[in-house]
Amino acid sequence: MISSEDAEGPGAALQPRPDQSTVAIAPPGEGAGFWAGAPSAALGDDGIYLAYRLRRPLMAGRGYAVTVARSVDGVRFEALITIRREETGADSLERPGLVRDRSGRWRLYLSCATPGTKHWQVELMEAAHPGEFDVSKREVVLPGDAKTGVKDPVIRRHNGTWQLWACCHPLADPAEADQMVTEYATSTDGLEWTWQGAALSGRPGYWDSRGTRVTAVVQNGESFVAFYDGRASAAENYEERTGVATGTGPTALVAVGADPAAESPYAGRGLRYLDVLVLPDGRRRLYYEMTRPDGAHELRTELR
Repeated sequence: MISSEDAEGPGAALQPRPDQSTVAIAPPGEGAGFWAGAPSAALGDDGIYLAYRLRRPLMAGRGYAVTVARSVDGVRFEALITIRREETGADSLERPGLVRDRSGRWRLYLSCATPGTKHWQVELMEAAHPGEFDVSKREVVLPGDAKTGVKDPVIRRHNGTWQLWACCHPLADPAEADQMVTEYATSTDGLEWTWQGAALSGRPGYWDSRGTRVTAVVQNGESFVAFYDGRASAAENYEERTGVATGTGPTALVAVGADPAAESPYAGRGLRYLDVLVLPDGRRRLYYEMTRPDGAHELRTELR
């Protein structure tokens, strides 16, 4: 496990520094609504593997694809496979979760929007190699229900237990479905999950009052540091900023500070979906989605 604390406060050593970052994946077009981001990174025997979402504007396809790519240096990626929303029957695809289990097999958890609704569910594919996922062989592992949409899973294994932090949206009132809370679940196999309670919720009156979405979790002993996306209003949907939360357990996270920890320097200020990959030499590589000057979102990376 790694420590994320230093003299500047919890998580400071891993907070994004956009001026020190490099573009890893460019958006599929110019201007607002074109995004490359929502990354999930994992180590393979021959490099870094990255799953990410590609998006067009709302009326042109939304989240239209998830790509899995490989890199030797963590910066320059070669696409291995691209899964399009039409192949899944989803209205849109959001953040995937790429995980390698102890046997060496790979899993890709897809966030899929149910057609014609505000509902989301998470579906799973398994393969011997990240370039071999077969979209026709997938199963629903986090279905949500009529009251809750589930997406954007953060998944890891710890001491033989599968752990999951997922973004959940209330569906009773469609006008309020942009609200979000992070719920925590556990599993013995990564397939059947048991919900254990809320891990992080928005704070009334703060920049994250409309909702919180955990995107990365690091642990040092019994102490947890989580990075999360937050927003104060429905108008800030798609332009969330990054915050830090700490706690003594996976469901005991408390937001730190009155302001975001990181944001884009450009209009919109969106900096979100931070993922932290621990490298074999102990350094960390960060991946995140950030708004650029023309309003498009690009996937950036930093080495710490």
